[in-house]
Amino acid sequence: MRWIEVKKSKNINGNVSIPGSKNSSLPILTACCLANEPVILKNIPNISDVKVVYHILKGMGAKISEQNNTCTIDTTKIYSAIIDPQKSSSYRASYYFIGAMLAKHKKVSLGYPGGDNFGTRPIDQHIKGLEALGAKFTFYDDYYVVEASQLTGADIYFDVITSGATINVLMAAVLAEGRTILRNSAKDPEVVDLAMFLNEMGACIKGAGTDTIVIDGVKKLYGTQHTIIPDRLIAGSLLMSVGITGGSISVNNVIPTHLLPCIAKLEEAGISIDVKENSITANSKGNITGVHIKTAMYPGFATDLQQPITALLIGADSHSIVVDNIYPNRFKHCIELNKMGADIIMKDGSVVIPGRKSLKGTSVYASDVRAGICLILAALGAEGTTQILGIEHIERGYENIVEVFKSLGANIEIREEIIENDEDIVSIVNVF
Repeated sequence: MRWIEVKKSKNINGNVSIPGSKNSSLPILTACCLANEPVILKNIPNISDVKVVYHILKGMGAKISEQNNTCTIDTTKIYSAIIDPQKSSSYRASYYFIGAMLAKHKKVSLGYPGGDNFGTRPIDQHIKGLEALGAKFTFYDDYYVVEASQLTGADIYFDVITSGATINVLMAAVLAEGRTILRNSAKDPEVVDLAMFLNEMGACIKGAGTDTIVIDGVKKLYGTQHTIIPDRLIAGSLLMSVGITGGSISVNNVIPTHLLPCIAKLEEAGISIDVKENSITANSKGNITGVHIKTAMYPGFATDLQQPITALLIGADSHSIVVDNIYPNRFKHCIELNKMGADIIMKDGSVVIPGRKSLKGTSVYASDVRAGICLILAALGAEGTTQILGIEHIERGYENIVEVFKSLGANIEIREEIIENDEDIVSIVNVF
């Protein structure tokens, strides 16, 4: 068993280079299936979700070579679009293989989406958009099959703004016959990054980053070289940490415009922010003011930053209210924070954070990727020692996060319990 052990840390300082975006890497990696030539991707994060995609691609016949954070992917020898349900159900974004493979292989079989568990996350808009292009869905107990002898462009209106469905239908549309128009589309930077990548391969996409995307289908896509955008969610979480511990952190290799909603709330909470062309510096003495937050699709405040900012607001000098309009049930982290003494009041789709609370370390569980970073932040300000279980969820989205915090001066380690044979001899090993 492995866990993260955190002790109270004060005045963390330093510089961090932000890795490539998880939410951009996953669709772009699957989109390589559309290419008729090898593709080179740079700034790919070394996280477990990426490794799952590599495993799936290799299992279908793709060739992948990795060096540092660069990979070369050759999908020209893919021989099967039947994906083991157990593999595809191990992470949420497995549905991207539909959009990436349907046009060329006519039939895709995969398991139901897995990944983080924080309430209902329907794929109805994926189904609606892909069916409009000519796809047919057949559902079985533990997998589903999507078929299309021919994909044809269509005018599609998403009932709700959804980045996953926008990405999935966008990939399917680039090789469809004729023009596809996606209305009420997601504007996320990750959608724009994917569209840029596809255009570099020869696609014809206009309007990415707006609510209307126009795709004119092409016959084939070619190889290219592309650099993944930096992860705005990791950057935002790190900037929040100084509000808990005090100190100064600079995040480098970022695109500040991607973080404007986060920056605005951090400044409102009393953290000093200095923005430069490719970096953001946060300074704080740990004196935080309560703020009210409502999550929204980009360019609103990101739901993936709702959890870490909750940790920040526990010690604020006044109460805060956080409303999650994207995933109203995404508050399991608050149950764990209350074990530490946060006294957060949970209601349908929102929480009230009383503020002025001093946390005490205890054993807590990270139920998903962002809950994990939330608990790390909270533990940095808690008296005593906090043990964070569920480390595998954290590793899905954060590359060497313990080493990152250690480099900033945080008192944090990975621990492991080793049981030798049948003697139940337990030793605690300091991995680092």
